[in-house]
Amino acid sequence: MNRIEKKFKELGDKKALITYITAGDPSLDQTEQLIYAMERGGADIVELGIPYSDPIADGPIIQAADQRSLDNGTNLFEIFEVVKNAREKTEIPLVFLIYFNTILSQGIEKFIKKCEETGVDGLIIPDLPLEERGEISEFIKGSGVDLIPLVAPNSKERLGDIINCGGGGFVYCISSFGVTGARNNFDVDLKSYLEEVRTVTDLPLAIGFGISSREHVEEIHRIADGAIVGSAIVKIVHETKGDIKIIEDKVRELKGS
Repeated sequence: MNRIEKKFKELGDKKALITYITAGDPSLDQTEQLIYAMERGGADIVELGIPYSDPIADGPIIQAADQRSLDNGTNLFEIFEVVKNAREKTEIPLVFLIYFNTILSQGIEKFIKKCEETGVDGLIIPDLPLEERGEISEFIKGSGVDLIPLVAPNSKERLGDIINCGGGGFVYCISSFGVTGARNNFDVDLKSYLEEVRTVTDLPLAIGFGISSREHVEEIHRIADGAIVGSAIVKIVHETKGDIKIIEDKVRELKGS
């Protein structure tokens, strides 16, 4: 049982708040401190976005954060060091949102071993097609690192294949068509959408894309096991230059605690 599975078991009937920041924005030192701040604020799982030059799933807020991080010279080795350091102080589940070319450039087996060694609990790979998942699944199996499946409202015919092909941890259910970013409303009937997803898996279901307020989190928590907040936090990190207290308070507000 890795940290993600343990966290959902600990939560029981309570719902998870999953928060996202871009590693290296505004700095790697602040990234580590923001992990602790979000945990104090009530985050149950933290996603670290690995900066990438062409983040196709992300909207302008996260794209800009990626570019700032890259401009800072952030690299994957340094991000692993942040995780390693954080593991001396916290057991909060840590997940990488990472594009597949970044993994390939390291070598898949070497990358997965580094995740194990440093304490990365899961991977979300938005540009990994189902047809190519075998390349990473053989190294993920038995590693303790979850390959977290991403499903979209138009994934209907392939839901079972996408989720059950080596998937673990939780299912990342994309709320809307398009890219990440705050929204006033969602494109689809989320309740019906999740009911379809639940027919093919017992994994916890978490909804992301467009969730930016306590009201959104409450709405999501009525129908899903977790709510994922990304762009709204990344935006505040940028506006406040990574102010630890402000981010902690924002997460506490989202959590409703």
